[in-house]
Amino acid sequence: MTVKNALAGIAVNDLAAAIRWYENLLDREPDARPMDSLAEWRFASGGWIQVFQDGRRAGHSSVTFAENDMDARLADLAAKSIEIGSTADGDLVRTAIITDPDGNQIVFAQGKDFEHRSTS
Repeated sequence: MTVKNALAGIAVNDLAAAIRWYENLLDREPDARPMDSLAEWRFASGGWIQVFQDGRRAGHSSVTFAENDMDARLADLAAKSIEIGSTADGDLVRTAIITDPDGNQIVFAQGKDFEHRSTS
């Protein structure tokens, strides 16, 4: 038995508002709405995020997006007036951290060597 992929769950208070925010962040609508309380985005190199309404857990999620052009991502976030909480430039990975309106952590990470680079 082998795990083939992974889905990251992001709990929010208001699903409709969160969908609008993630559409802006990702420049596209959800790829799927398998139920009323869930929106999903699929990524070309694998993986999904699931944004779902759960007020009890909202603001306690964290997801990392593998990035292939951090400079372009930082410019995109600035153009969208999305505040960058912090950045780091380590030996192997460069990161930028933002939070969604519910306080969930979103990390953009760009690897610097073959093992840590995005596949696309």
